[in-house]
Amino acid sequence: MGYKVAVVGATGNVGHEILNILDERKFPVSDVVALASARSVGKEVSFGDADIKVQDLAKFDFKGVDIVLSSPGAKVSAEFSPIAAKAGAVVIDNTSHFRMEEDVPLVVPEVNPQDVAWHTKRGIIANPNCSTIQMVVALKPLHDAAKIKRVVVSTYQSVSGGGKAAMDELFNQTRHFYMNDKTESEVFPKQISFNVIPQIDKFMDDNSTKEEWKMTVETQKIMGDSSIKVIANCVRVPVFIGHSEMVNVEFENPMSAKDAMKAWKKAPGVTVIDLDSDLGFVTPAEIAGEDDVFISRIREDNTVENGLNFWCVSDNLRKGAALNAVQIAEVLVNKYMKAAA
Repeated sequence: MGYKVAVVGATGNVGHEILNILDERKFPVSDVVALASARSVGKEVSFGDADIKVQDLAKFDFKGVDIVLSSPGAKVSAEFSPIAAKAGAVVIDNTSHFRMEEDVPLVVPEVNPQDVAWHTKRGIIANPNCSTIQMVVALKPLHDAAKIKRVVVSTYQSVSGGGKAAMDELFNQTRHFYMNDKTESEVFPKQISFNVIPQIDKFMDDNSTKEEWKMTVETQKIMGDSSIKVIANCVRVPVFIGHSEMVNVEFENPMSAKDAMKAWKKAPGVTVIDLDSDLGFVTPAEIAGEDDVFISRIREDNTVENGLNFWCVSDNLRKGAALNAVQIAEVLVNKYMKAAA
């Protein structure tokens, strides 16, 4: 018994990770289909020990597919995710297109797994933004214990959040720098090598970026509490994999650093690194390929009543995208779907 699973965007960074994680976690598949644009047709992608030939998304018939894990880009997903859902599949969509639609659940399994239940409204479940995912995994146990009033977060996001072309640009600019060649920026608005860029996504009317807006509205939707105030400052940094965040939280009730550590140590998907440990604190270079959200630099903020500061790091291609999508699929099959005999 198993499920027929289609991976849309199978040749991209997230698509590769989804296939790896499906195999690693022994997801109950009967068949896996790799889909991408026409230019990728015939290429092979790996699923465990098997090589799967990529098929044309535009020509594919989704009839008989149980689950679609989709990460092809928002415009492509806007067209094909409804087609797959209409054919009877449940789509777990990694793009930004459906996240804030009222009848589409936005899910992080450690935070709001119960929301998977209303996938029946549209046949689509949205995967949140990578920077939002790691933050809400860290915030959920604290909110349950002391109720969060306000969050101020500064993110330091790796280039892999912008896809393969963004990673290539960092690599090429770094190489050209050491060769004393001129560096050019095509993906990013300014040089990314040996630099930081305080812009992710486009600017909005209030001078915030869309990435910063996403962190606010997605956090409120996932946490199920529109009263939580969130202000985000999102920065792209010259790191290949791993997003980092410095988070300041203000609570309605007392929350000490010790209380927070106790709550996190009981929470799923969280690893706490104490200053007294061998690591002391954790950086993106140390967590590439890991599944958890890693929390360190925990300290109380005495400038406000009931304030706390912490640093959190996560692999944005895994927990920030592919792993979260597969975990949603696991909730789906364990509680809401039956496999074909």
